[in-house]
Amino acid sequence: MSNRSIIIMVLVLIGATTYLLLKGDGNIDMGGEKHGAEAVHIEEAKKDAAAAPTAPAADTKK
Repeated sequence: MSNRSIIIMVLVLIGATTYLLLKGDGNIDMGGEKHGAEAVHIEEAKKDAAAAPTAPAADTKK
């Protein structure tokens, strides 16, 4: 294969990847397979985690 065909293939793959990433919903879960209650209630867990208050930062001044 010539360098020109390799460059064209790489550009086509980059274009296809960009298209799929832009058209996707962006909600990518890299955690693997989910089973049982964990798979059913994932949206509720996200809402609960977003609504939970965070702990205040520890005061480092002495």
